[in-house]
Amino acid sequence: MIRFERRPDRPRLLTASVPAVALAAAAVLVGCVLLATGHDPVHTYRSMIQAGFTDPGAFSATLLNATPLLFTGLCAAMAFRMRLYNIGGEGQLYMGAVAAAGAALALGGRPGPLILAGTITAGVLGGALWSAVPGILRACLNTNEILTSLMLNYVAGLLAYYLIFDSHSYWRDVTTTSAAVFPQGRTIDTAGWWPRVALGGIVLPLGLLVGLGAATALFAALRWTRFGFQLRVISDSPEAGRYAGLRTTRTIVVVMVLSGAFAGFAGASQVGDFSHTLDPQGLQDASLGYTGIAVAALGRFNPLAVIGSSLLFGALTNAGFKLQGSAFPQGLIGITQGIVLFCLLSAELLTRCRIRRRRPAEQAPEISPVPEPTAKP
Repeated sequence: MIRFERRPDRPRLLTASVPAVALAAAAVLVGCVLLATGHDPVHTYRSMIQAGFTDPGAFSATLLNATPLLFTGLCAAMAFRMRLYNIGGEGQLYMGAVAAAGAALALGGRPGPLILAGTITAGVLGGALWSAVPGILRACLNTNEILTSLMLNYVAGLLAYYLIFDSHSYWRDVTTTSAAVFPQGRTIDTAGWWPRVALGGIVLPLGLLVGLGAATALFAALRWTRFGFQLRVISDSPEAGRYAGLRTTRTIVVVMVLSGAFAGFAGASQVGDFSHTLDPQGLQDASLGYTGIAVAALGRFNPLAVIGSSLLFGALTNAGFKLQGSAFPQGLIGITQGIVLFCLLSAELLTRCRIRRRRPAEQAPEISPVPEPTAKP
């Protein structure tokens, strides 16, 4: 009989070596898939590295793809560390994009810094308010936040879709003939486009710079502040937290609101950094909120490790855009991401637990049934 036992302590060597072995195993498994589909693994890996990192402009494109994933990863990491399973990052991102685009359009013609500040504020508030709904339901009514946050994703997606495709709303462009035939959102003022920083040939979007600072601040807050201590106590034992006088209800709502604020900023970044308009179809196709859960899990819900995992997924996404074609379908990139995630999560299980095989001598002896007494004649 085989069973898993939690390790009393995790050696540093094991923590560092197991993920490396998992990445090597993932490379082997992906290579087998590539061979089975008629692709040369060595050539494919070389092309993926070039498309994600070494080609001219490739690393800048990787950083662009990693920016929203960094924020949706922080959204999941913030909530999951307290065992609040916020699956609503997708919908919170939609609402952040809707609010940010509306604010940018309303502030059109004003100075760029004012539009930038309004876009960020509106996006953060949009995501935070949308996540407050499942947070309040969980804190006050003990409702399952997985179901409520997941269902709100569909509500937010349909609302964003309605604003562009099924109505003549403030967000939709109705000034041109092509826009009447092919619905599209209004483009925000060029003064409100988020600036980018060029550093040694690498272009850094503003959203990424803010994300790096947010991940560092969140790591410090969770590790060295009273708020982080409260989160650890409540996540380990809510009863112990209430007995110690901690305000569990308020903490749950605050964590959910902060988690949604990260996703809302990702939506604002999509408008300010990339599309410069509300594009619900593009947001839904990207599935940035759901991918952020995988990014957070790959980073072990550590805010600093989420930076590295978002870069990895950003590189895979960028490589998929450049490699896809009739001979190399986009699905292979998705399979690659799934295999890498599966291997690393399996490595996390082996890091936290050890496999024990119970010997036959250790098993409990079988107890023979007691015979029923026979009636005397």
